[in-house]
Amino acid sequence: MRPRRFTATGPLMGRIRVPGDKSISHRSIMLGALAVGETRVTGLLEGEDVLSTAAAMRAMGATIERDADGTWHVHGVGVGGLLNPREALDMGNSGTSTRLLMGLVASHPITATFIGDASLSKRPMGRVIDPLSQMGATFTAAPGGRLPLTLQGIHPAVPIRYRLPVASAQVKSAVLLAGLNTPGVTTVIEPVPTRDHSERMLKGFGADLQVEVEADGTRVIRLTGEAELKPQVIDVPGDPSSAAFFVVAALIVPGSDLVVENVGLNPTRAALFDVLRQMGGSIEELDRRDVGGEPVADLRVRASALTGIVVDPAVVPSMVDEFPVLFVAAALAQGSTVTTGIEELRVKESDRIAVMRAALELAGARVTETEDGLIIDGTGGEPLPGTDDGAAVATHLDHRIAMSMAVAGLASRRGVEVDDTRPIATSFPVFENLLETATTAATGTA
Repeated sequence: MRPRRFTATGPLMGRIRVPGDKSISHRSIMLGALAVGETRVTGLLEGEDVLSTAAAMRAMGATIERDADGTWHVHGVGVGGLLNPREALDMGNSGTSTRLLMGLVASHPITATFIGDASLSKRPMGRVIDPLSQMGATFTAAPGGRLPLTLQGIHPAVPIRYRLPVASAQVKSAVLLAGLNTPGVTTVIEPVPTRDHSERMLKGFGADLQVEVEADGTRVIRLTGEAELKPQVIDVPGDPSSAAFFVVAALIVPGSDLVVENVGLNPTRAALFDVLRQMGGSIEELDRRDVGGEPVADLRVRASALTGIVVDPAVVPSMVDEFPVLFVAAALAQGSTVTTGIEELRVKESDRIAVMRAALELAGARVTETEDGLIIDGTGGEPLPGTDDGAAVATHLDHRIAMSMAVAGLASRRGVEVDDTRPIATSFPVFENLLETATTAATGTA
C-alpha cells in the first residue's frame, strides 16, 4: 500500500501535457506487431497496461524496442505470423490488453494462457468468449469466464456477423482483430456507437474495412480478412481520459486557469467535455487540428461555477471511463446531478458506482446510489469537508478511483486520504508529478 493525503494547494495554472492515449497506444503496438516491416510510434503511453501489451506481442514473436528519446520501434510478424508464447501472458491490470489480445490469438493456430492481477482476475470475459467461440476458438476459463484463461486459436476461423448485445469497444475490437486472419468478411453490428480507434487504425494500417451507418444510427462494420497490414509512423495524441482529471480539477479549484496541451478529441471519446460545458464549465479549444486521423486540440480550462444536470445516458459509451471524475465535479456543483444507464461501471476494475459513492460520502459529499447510477447533491461550489484523520478512501486497486479522489482532495477543507496510489501507474504514471507541476505554477515555485 502507498497511501497519500491530497490537499488543497491553490489554483492550477500554466501548461501541461498528459501522456499518450491509452486506447491508441495499445492498438499501435498490436497492429504494428501484425504489419510486415517497422512501425515507429512516438508519444506512446508508457503505463503498465500498455507495457503488458508490448510484452505479450514480444512473447508472440514481434520485436519491440524503445529509444532513449521515447520513440518505439515495432517490427511485425505479419497477419497469421503470431507464435505460440512459451509462458502465460501476464496482463497485469489491463482489461483492454486481455480482451483485444484474445481476439488476435483466436484466429491464429496457437494456444495462449492469460493471467492477471487480483483486480483483473475478477472481471468477466464472457462477452468476448462468446463471439470468439462462434468463430471457432476454444476456451478454458476460471468460473464465471474469468482469468486465468487458456485460449486455443483456430485457423481458418469462421467469419461471423455479430450484433453487440451491449455497447463495448473492447468486444467490437476483439472480433475485428480476430477477423484480420479469418478468410471472408467479418461483420460487427453496433447499435450504439463506441470509441472507433480500432476502425481508424485498421484503415490506417491498410485493412479493407468499411463502415455503414444506417438510418437509426446503427453502425455496420465489415472487415475483409487475411489482410496485409502496412507499417506506419504514429504520433499518439494525449489521452482524453487522463486529461479529464486535470480538466475537472481546474474547473473546481478557485482561480485556476490551465492549458492541457495536445488532447485527443475523438467524438467517440470526448463526451465528458461536452457534459462539463453543459454544467457551465469554461473549456475552450485552442489550435484544433488533425494528428494521424484523430482530432486534437489544446484545452484552456478556467475555474467555473458548475450546475447539476441530468446526464443523457446516450453519452455513456463516449465517456464510460470518465464518470468517476464527473462524480467529483458534480459533488462541487450547484444542485443535483443525476446519472443513469451506467451499470457497465459495476464490472470495471472495481464496481465504480458503489466505490465512488462510498468514497465521496467519506469525503463529505451527499450521494444516493441507484441500480444504474448515482444522484449527487452538490455543495454549490463550497469545498468538500474531506476525510477525517485515520479514514482513507478505499480504491480497490482501481486507478481511476485513486485519481478521481485525488482531484476531490484539491477542493476540500481537510484533504482526502487515498489508501493506495500504486494503481495509478497502470494508466498514468506521471499523474502525481503533473499535479504538482500545475499547482506550483501558480506560486512560481515549479
